[in-house]
Amino acid sequence: MKFKTSLLTLGLGAALISHSALAHDLTIVNFGGANGEAQQVAFIDPLKKQLGIDIINVAYNGEQARVKAMVETNNVVWDVVEVETADIGRGCDEGYYEQLDWSKLPKDELIPEAVHACGVGTFVWSTVLAYNAKNLSQAPASWADFWNVDKFPGKRALRKGARYNMEFALMADGVPPAEVYDVLSTPEGVDRAFAKLDELKPHIQWWEAGAQPIQMLAAGDVSMSSAYNGRIEAANNDGQSLSIVWNESIYDLDYWVIPTGSPNMERAYEFIRYASSNAAQKAYAAEIAYGPINKQAIAELSPELLSNRPNAPENIKNALLSGYEFWVDHGEELDQRFSAWSAR
Repeated sequence: MKFKTSLLTLGLGAALISHSALAHDLTIVNFGGANGEAQQVAFIDPLKKQLGIDIINVAYNGEQARVKAMVETNNVVWDVVEVETADIGRGCDEGYYEQLDWSKLPKDELIPEAVHACGVGTFVWSTVLAYNAKNLSQAPASWADFWNVDKFPGKRALRKGARYNMEFALMADGVPPAEVYDVLSTPEGVDRAFAKLDELKPHIQWWEAGAQPIQMLAAGDVSMSSAYNGRIEAANNDGQSLSIVWNESIYDLDYWVIPTGSPNMERAYEFIRYASSNAAQKAYAAEIAYGPINKQAIAELSPELLSNRPNAPENIKNALLSGYEFWVDHGEELDQRFSAWSAR
C-alpha cells in the first residue's frame, strides 16, 4: 500500500535480517521505498548523530508472521516496527506488541488518532479522488460527481476490494462522512452501498497496485480514480499534472510498535519519542506527502506544504477516518460478498 516496497523475502531474507540486526544498537523496520528513505533522512540519521549509536533501517512488506515468530521463539531482533491500522489491534490483542507506557511518550503533543495502547502513530495518509484535468471539461468535487458519468464522462478506476469502496458508495449516495459507519453497520446500509456500486459497475476498471491508477489517469484510460495521495504527489514531482479532491477522502495512520520482548526497550522508546517530535515530524513531512502526527509540526508547516498533506485543516474537515473496528468486525463477510459481486 502507498509507497511500500518489499526488499526482503521470507526465507533467506529473514535469516539475513536476524544476523545483521544483532550487530546494530537499534533496528527500525518500515515499508521501504520512498517512505523508508524519508524516515532515514528525518528520523534515523539525526538520531544516530545525536546519540552516537548505530541504527539499521530494514524494509519489509508488513508480514506480521515475522513478528509473531520472533516473539514466540524469544528471538526478537526487531526493536521498532511500522504497522498498519489493520494489524495493530490484532497484534496487540494477541500479545505480539508491547503495551506501551505512555508516561514515556509525548502523548499530549500528538493528535488523538496517534494514541493506541500498543502503538504510536507516525504519519497520516489518505485515499482520495484523483483526476487528470486534461481529460475533463470541469473539475469533480465529490464522490457523487465520481458516480455521475453523464456530467463527467469516462471510465472510473477503483481499488478492487470492499474496503473504502463501500464508504465511497455511501458518500456518493448522500451519506455524510460522519455517518458512514453507522449506516454501513446495518444490513440495509450494506445493501444500499452495493446498490450504489451496481450503478457504476459497467464503468469501473479495477486496480490493485498503487502505481496503477497513476498510469491509468496519465494515459487517459480513466477520467477519475481512487488513489493514494502520496502517489499523486510523487507522480506530479515526476512531471504529471494530476489533481486531488480532498473532500470525502478517507484517511488513516501507520503506527510504531515494539515487539514483545525487545531487548532494546529503552532505545525503542527513545526512537519513537524522537520520531514523534516536532522537528522530526516537520522533516518527514518535507520529504514525503504524508501528514504529521505532532500538533506543533502541523501548525508550523508552511501553508504551501501543508496544503498537500492529508490532515491539513482544510483537507480533513470533511474527511472520514478509516473505521478499523468496523472492518475487524465486518471485513471478512463484506470481502466475501464483494468478491461474489465483482465476479458477476
